[in-house]
Amino acid sequence: MTLLTLLAVLPLLIWLYLLIGRGRFWLADQRMPMRLPEPERWPGVAVVVPARNEAAVIAQSVGALLDQVYSGDLAIVVVDDHSEDETADILHTLAAGAKANIPVHVFQADTLPPRWSGKLWALDQGIRHAGTKLPNATYLLLTDADVRHTRHSIHRLVAKAEADRLDMVSLMVRLDCSGFWGRLLIPAFVFFFQKLYPFPWVNNPKRRTAAAAGGCILIRRSALDRAGGLAAIGHAIIDDCTLAAAVKRTGGRLWLGLANRVKSVRPYEGLAGIWNMVARSAYAQLNHSPWLLMGTLAGMALTYVMPPLALVAGLVLRDPLLIGLGAVVWLLMMVAYLPTLRYFGESWDAALALPAVAALFGAMTLSSAIRHWRGAGGQWKGRIYGSLARGGSDR
Repeated sequence: MTLLTLLAVLPLLIWLYLLIGRGRFWLADQRMPMRLPEPERWPGVAVVVPARNEAAVIAQSVGALLDQVYSGDLAIVVVDDHSEDETADILHTLAAGAKANIPVHVFQADTLPPRWSGKLWALDQGIRHAGTKLPNATYLLLTDADVRHTRHSIHRLVAKAEADRLDMVSLMVRLDCSGFWGRLLIPAFVFFFQKLYPFPWVNNPKRRTAAAAGGCILIRRSALDRAGGLAAIGHAIIDDCTLAAAVKRTGGRLWLGLANRVKSVRPYEGLAGIWNMVARSAYAQLNHSPWLLMGTLAGMALTYVMPPLALVAGLVLRDPLLIGLGAVVWLLMMVAYLPTLRYFGESWDAALALPAVAALFGAMTLSSAIRHWRGAGGQWKGRIYGSLARGGSDR
């Protein structure tokens, strides 16, 4: 067997494993049920929203929270994390017009201390504030300032948690995939996330795999306390999955699924916007290890790029085996990607581009590492968090 043939066989083995042995992640079938049994008593929920420079989207997200239909006690706490735009003014206007049964409390975060990421510091302060405003809250809903919930969103999240005795319920909200780059890259981003953290494994209490999507996390207050609170993970850049791991490690039960209608209203500014989103945390996902980086890039090239290369090489060399291997593996790749494309309403032919898309994500991962080496890793909302991994404070 030639080296080229061997390199064409390896992706076949990889994709057979991914399709059969990795929790059937590719089916993208972990969704919130349409019908859920209702609890006898609806527990209190405190919603905590961290906001920094969110003037473009905050009215939509908080406005949707004010429109919730929920039978239990509900309070909303929004932490303005030293915004430099009109975020605070918009929030105070919304709070002044809030319904009496859904109070909105707006306050500014204290100065960010060392060893904390901005979002986790704002969330921690919001949780402490919520404890004084709704001390009987059983659950905390940690949700991003760009997430627009449906009217029954909290109702369904709590019903799911109560029915299945869960400590954390998280939804990967529908990300904006408008425009050429959004349609090309966002479905793949969700596909890769599902592959990295197979949702069925996350949802299986017998599996160690733990993950969450930070845009929408409903968590029991007791489970958060048992995990050490946010102070235990205050330095984390990938805060959602780190929190999920802490909850599961301390005996908590998780559920993670794809949202049906809850969505992000933040538009990505073409390729640059998506690139920055990925590059912010990709190298942190690899524990800032050059070895893991090299292995990841080599693995992505072998898994996604090698099949079309083998097909082209087979056509050039007139080698039926290479042609067959390249075509079959590319087809398997497309089959795995189709359910995620359907979730986003994209046509099947978009799956043909997955090798090129994977190469782009590999470049984003390398870019993330380069930013870290230059001291600009984890840059977000005007702050740089790369130094947290080296024991310093952010800037």
